[in-house]
Amino acid sequence: MRTHHTAALLAVVAALAVTACDPQGSPASDKPGGGKSPAPSAPSAPAPARSGADAKAATLPDFVGMGLQAAQDAAQAAGFYRLKSHDALGRDRVQAFDRNWKVCSQTPVGGRSMDTDTAVDFGTVKLEETCPTAEVRPPKPAGNTMPNFVGRGMKAVRSALPSNASITVKDALGSRMVFQESNWKVCTQDPESGGALKGQPLTFTVVKTDEACP
Repeated sequence: MRTHHTAALLAVVAALAVTACDPQGSPASDKPGGGKSPAPSAPSAPAPARSGADAKAATLPDFVGMGLQAAQDAAQAAGFYRLKSHDALGRDRVQAFDRNWKVCSQTPVGGRSMDTDTAVDFGTVKLEETCPTAEVRPPKPAGNTMPNFVGRGMKAVRSALPSNASITVKDALGSRMVFQESNWKVCTQDPESGGALKGQPLTFTVVKTDEACP
């Protein structure tokens, strides 16, 4: 009886010794790579940068005279997607509804082959307006001296003044409320052109763009 118990005990001890050497119960030679984790794969090489020779080129059409929406659609069909537009009358109006505007000029001009990544800028006016002979640029930002803003669109004038300026705008023909300043032009200004800008309040009288100043 004691012999059988001793033999059984020796068998248990032998089994524990084997488990301690290999906790998974499998010899190392049975594992991929002899029990070692596989080496990580090398990262893929980045795509080579596009050279000038590989840049896609196309002929930029001439869009002058087209409606702005139609011009934008045609530009995209030709492969040009970097599109922007501005008010060719210098009044700083936003082309909120493209179908209500027409193209007077474009930069760069059409008819040439160029990279399709080129930005195309349309100078526009509203459909009922006449394109200017020479495009009117918005006034430059004012420095320490008051520019001459007479005749300029009030919205563009406000954009040229410091953002912290105190500005009063009055109707020169009566007591109308000046809501959409892009539709009004300056008749008088205080201080006058050449006066020092020292943070003082500024006053403008205005009329509608198609009206004459009193």
